[in-house]
Formats: sequence, structure tokens, C-alpha cells
Amino acid sequence: MATAVAQLPAVRPPPPPTSSGFDDLEDAEMDNLLSAIDEKKLEQAEMGEPTAYLAYYKYLLPWKQLYLWLNRTYTVPSTSRNFTHREFAFTLQNEAYLRYNSFGSPEDLKREVCRLNPARFEIGPVYSAKPKDRKTVQKTLFKPVSRELVFDIDMTDYDEIRTCCTGKGICKRCWAFISVAVKVLDEMIREDFGYKHLLWVYSGRRGIHCWISDEEACALNDDARRAIIGWVDIIKGSANTTKKVDVGGYVPNGPGNSNNGGNGRALHPSLRRALEGNDGQGPLKMAFVDVILRDQDCFKEKKQWETLLNLLPTSELDAITKLRAKWSTHPFRPSLDKWSDVTEAAAKSKKQGIWKTALEDVILQYTYPRVDTEVSKHLNHLLKSPFVIHPATGKVCVPLTVTQVDKFDPDRDCPSISQLLREMHVATQKNGIDLHKEKGQMSSMRAFWDQTSLKPFVETMDRHVKAIMQDLRQAKKEKDAKSFDF
Repeated sequence: MATAVAQLPAVRPPPPPTSSGFDDLEDAEMDNLLSAIDEKKLEQAEMGEPTAYLAYYKYLLPWKQLYLWLNRTYTVPSTSRNFTHREFAFTLQNEAYLRYNSFGSPEDLKREVCRLNPARFEIGPVYSAKPKDRKTVQKTLFKPVSRELVFDIDMTDYDEIRTCCTGKGICKRCWAFISVAVKVLDEMIREDFGYKHLLWVYSGRRGIHCWISDEEACALNDDARRAIIGWVDIIKGSANTTKKVDVGGYVPNGPGNSNNGGNGRALHPSLRRALEGNDGQGPLKMAFVDVILRDQDCFKEKKQWETLLNLLPTSELDAITKLRAKWSTHPFRPSLDKWSDVTEAAAKSKKQGIWKTALEDVILQYTYPRVDTEVSKHLNHLLKSPFVIHPATGKVCVPLTVTQVDKFDPDRDCPSISQLLREMHVATQKNGIDLHKEKGQMSSMRAFWDQTSLKPFVETMDRHVKAIMQDLRQAKKEKDAKSFDF
């Protein structure tokens, strides 16, 4: 790895190593950046200005919360194997990629991040030995043993559906796809798998990650992870595949007719819950009307409504022909009206069960969460850390609750590195804080995030960490109580 890294062309060399920790890390250059309120210069920080990254790592990133989350122990300040045997990977400013880093303390991690000043860093699994010592361990004995169960939802997978943006673009309108996906996945994971400690983290550009920290989830092997993602993932096929959902067809006189009020098939309760909720209007049905039909108008163009017609029951050719003729005559008919035409055709048919099944599949195909399955399958997968900066946008990867996700606007609500540096500069000036005097204390976990718009997101992380620690304490109490039983 070291040889390969050395051969990479140096686009922008990382800062030189220092022997005194934080004391001499580009302080003059960083202070110039903070003191000169030059909007253009600060905006350049969005695109990966190294000095701005260094200021963020030294003064703003909430190292304490990140450490407590990964350490996962109820005894503080005891450092567990969950941290000391954890892999960290760094992407440097010159695009070199350094894997198998590990640290004995959060101070060591912060010190190395500030020394390397990476464009970002990723978190991997806990190994059987410290990753930095892997070459001293027999190869067959060095293996991943624990890792949070993770899910990744990327807006790119919705390109064939959304009409407001494409590719790397994202706005509040298409964020609604992420919002409903989080709502459905969060409930499914909690209700069907019994996990409690879910941390949702905005990716900084066009997606969201879910980290599940329950002990049982972290202990899952690759086979169990593949089984879970296979259970969750129901959207199959490429962009050229018309029908992407197959969760069972209509069965005349089947169990679905008697057990599910004539639904025609026995969907898994989690899918039925996502579709219908407790009152017949679950999150997917609501999103289909509000997002797919009203806002995105997904069946406006001929290619789009032809896809819809191809998803209707093939046995109902006469009804489909009439719909095609009507929409060809009125090409600008809104998607909401087109869907009303479809439901009217279904109501007139004698094959109610077949139609109901087909329409449910349409709703699932357009609104059900689309997850990157490869991210979830393996223990050794690396995923971008919470609170790092997305190098292409300058946005912070912030934690969110399900309620916050629903209200979140990536453009308006996510703090950027330039915004945070401005806020920190104003706060330090207002409070008379001299960063030159602070620099000798930077090996501590002190940060200035509480004086910036990063504060509510760190507080979200705080609550998440406290919930994990409370559960660990309770489990320890129960275990101790059992040890006294005779």
C-alpha cells in the first residue's frame, strides 16, 4: 500500500509531519483565513481548501462525540477494543488513500487527522488485532469481527423517477424520496428486527447513511447481513427493466383474500404497514400522491406514462388500450388525473384482485426505499464518517433524526465549512478568544462547535450516544443481577 501511495501524482501535498502535535500546524495561514472576512476566499473553502479543512478538524469537529459513539462502552474514560481495534481510512488532499490506521485514544486520532489533513476519512470494522499492527499478525488471524450494520440510500438511484434533478443534483423536492425512504426503513428496522440505535447521517451531497449500533447488529456476520439486505431490498433490475418489484402476485382464493381484507395476496406485514399504515394510508401511499403524482408529475411525458401502462395487468388489454388512447388525445393531462383514470378502470373491472395487486406494485416501485445493497453486505465495508466534509460540496455530513430528515433541506439547512468558519470567527471575536493561546491545548477534545450552526446536529449525536450508553449500563445491571441467582 505504501509503495502504491508513493507512486501517485501529488496534486496537493499534505502538510509535513510535526513533532509537537498541534502547535505548528499552519497556524499563521489558518489565522489569516479566520481573521480576514473575505467572502470569496471563504467560499473557496467549499471546494477543498486545505487550510479550511485543518481549521475545521482542529476547532470544530466534535471528536468527543465521535469517539464515544464508536467506543460503545458504559465506563468512561475506558477505551474499548471497539475503538482501539477499529480501522480508519484517510483520503488525502492529493487523492492518496491510506487504509488500516488505528488509534489508542481519541486524542491520537485527532492528532493524526490534523497532521495528515485529509479530504475525508472513513470508518471500517473492528478487527481481531489492531489494524496498524496487521503485518505482525498471521494473515489468517487478522479478520473483521464487529461493525455497525449500515444502509446507504443514494438519490442517483431515483434518477429514472425524479423529474426535478438528475445525477449529482439534489433539491428539497427530490429530498422527499429520501424522507419517505428513511421513514419506512426506520420503522421496518425497529419493528421487524428489534434494533433501537439507528443513526441517520446526511452524506453531504445526495444521499443518507444509516448506522445501527445495537450490539446484536454489530455482531452480525456477512451471511446475516446479506440476509437482512435481501429482506429489505425489493427493487430489482437495471434502468432498462420496466417492472422492478416482484413480491408475489394475485392468488385467487389465496390467503391474502381472507387474511388481508381481500387484498389478493399475503404481503409481509412490513410492506403492508408501509403501504396502508393503520388507517389505509401508509407513508408509501401518501408519498405516491404527494410526491409522485402532484409534485414530481412522474407520468407527464409519453415515455413515463407508457411505463405506467406497461406495469398494469397484462390480462386487461382492453382497459390499457383505452387509457393509451385517452392520454394520447390529451398529452398534457396531469399525473394525478392519469392515476384517477387508472383507478377508475380498475374499479370497473371484474378482476379486482389482479388490479389491486398491480397498483400496489406500482406504488412500491415508485416510492419504496432504494438501497445500495453492496454497502450493507460485508463487515469490512468502509463508510464515510459522520461530521466529515464532503469534498465536492463543502457540506458537513450531519446526523439527523427521522423527524429532522422530514423537514431537512440539503441546500438551506446543512452547514458548510465556510459558513462554520465564519460563525466561529465571529464567536471567537465576540467572546475575546485568542486561538494562538488555545493552540497549545488542541490535544484536548475541546471544540467550538457549540458556537456555530453545527450545534443542533452535535446535540442529536449526543442524545444518540447517551441512549447507547444507557442500554449498555442496563444490560450490565441485568447481567450482574443474574450472576447472583442460585
